[in-house]
Amino acid sequence: MEHQLATALAGLTTGIYVLTVRVDECQHAMSSSWVTQVSGAPVLIMAAMDQQHVTHQMVVQSGAFALNIVGTKSKHLEDYFYSAQSRQPDNLSPFALEVGRTGTPLLRDALASLECRLVSTHVAGDHTLFIGEVIEAHVRSTDRPLTSQELPYVYLGGKVLFDQTSRRPLESG
Repeated sequence: MEHQLATALAGLTTGIYVLTVRVDECQHAMSSSWVTQVSGAPVLIMAAMDQQHVTHQMVVQSGAFALNIVGTKSKHLEDYFYSAQSRQPDNLSPFALEVGRTGTPLLRDALASLECRLVSTHVAGDHTLFIGEVIEAHVRSTDRPLTSQELPYVYLGGKVLFDQTSRRPLESG
């Protein structure tokens, strides 16, 4: 990716979330930062997901997902779910969970969780935009939400990361 484009994209501040999903007995989560509210009535949230990610098909199958908001005191969630260690089918066992109304796992360590029922999907290049209606909100802390500017890297899509220290794009593995 061209350096100036990567630098500009890295300036788009995003929140840090862990998206959780359940299909049958398999519970899975992934780091997610391309998330935003898209409607107020009803409250709709959009999460963009790489079409090649294992979680993509699980969201389609389940028809539900949760966005767990990572706070500054729960950064360990981002550290784990962004790591290679989390890249396994059922990766939630190290964490305390609650079960939401849809059966979706919710992370107790998260600042808050938004439980969503999938209402539509839209292909957007190599990602799919999952639109979910928030059916339940769980607030657990008054901590401040973590943002992409507080991480040593920024996800720019595919395998491209941006190193916040060197201010240069990197290829991830």
